[in-house]
Parts: sequence; C-alpha cells; structure tokens
Amino acid sequence: MTNNDGQQHTVEDVHIALLRGINVGGKNRLPMADLAAIFLGIGCRAVQTYIQSGNVVFRAEPSLAARVPALVAAAISADFGISSPVVTRTRAELVDVAHNNPYLAETAGTRALHVVFLLDEPEPSQIAALDPDRSPPDRFVVRGRELFLFCPNGVARTRLTNQYFDSRLKTTSTMRNWQTVLALLELAQEA
Repeated sequence: MTNNDGQQHTVEDVHIALLRGINVGGKNRLPMADLAAIFLGIGCRAVQTYIQSGNVVFRAEPSLAARVPALVAAAISADFGISSPVVTRTRAELVDVAHNNPYLAETAGTRALHVVFLLDEPEPSQIAALDPDRSPPDRFVVRGRELFLFCPNGVARTRLTNQYFDSRLKTTSTMRNWQTVLALLELAQEA
C-alpha cells in the first residue's frame, strides 16, 4: 500500500493468539511480559496480553501473521522448555464468534458458555463421530473452526475436554470462557 507521501507501507490486521496450557494449575509458567516480548521479537506490533493464560492481541501484516503460531511456539519451547500450541484468529473472525454463539439466547448468564478454538476445520465425518451424550447435560455445536460449548454444571466437571476434541477431530484445540472471548474482542476492537 502506498500513502500520500509515496512511501510503501504494509497493511496490518489485528489478530488474537490463544496459547494452550500456559500458567494452568501452577504448570508451564510463562510471564506475560516475556510472552509479549516474544511477539515483539518476531515483528508483531501493538502487542497486548490479557490475563495470565496466554491470550495475546497483536498487529501483523498477513505474511507474518500466517507464521506467528509456529514462530511463537518455537520460541516458547526454546526459551522456556514449554510445549504450547498456538491458535490464532483475526479480529473479524472473533467478531463472528461473538455474534454467532448458539447458546447465548438460552441462558441468562454466561458462566456456562465456552468456545473451543480449533487449529484446523474438522471434516464432517469427524464432527459426526463426536458423542453428543458424552457428558450430559453439557452440549456443543461445531461451526467451522470453533466449537461452542454449554456446560451448565461448570467446565471443570465436563468430559468434553481439549483431549477429547483433539483426538476425535484430529486437530489442536484451546478453550476460553465466554467472558474471556468478549474481553479479547474488546481489546481487538481497540487495537
């Protein structure tokens, strides 16, 4: 893109990185300042972290954004000895998630709502193989690379775990509660 002064500028978009297994239950300790430094070190800009569980909002031009998951995961492994998959979404994709949660209309509160972000879009046959009765009264809906999860008794009691979805859908997943999704969307809208 060329601006009025004739200089070439890259187009950047806002992205959200969701790391799995960071600072959970006292394991895989990674200070958010160090995580932000990794993103800055690979060339991302306007880097902001949210809470301690590996949520990062950043700006990057498209060619860098496509490589962020691999670059960040490699840096975390090299610098901290932690294996942490990284799933990313654009701001537009997160807006879509926020507006299309099928369980919003069913519940007065949002504590039971979660989104499982998938690295890859599963095949229809993989989705069909998921057991809807695995963990009653919990329910789920897969839409593209997101799995919307409704756990009225809390996510700590569900048998619908990352490991279950990863093994059945042949991908990598990371889960966020609905409040975190909305907070990340707010940060992304301001970035």
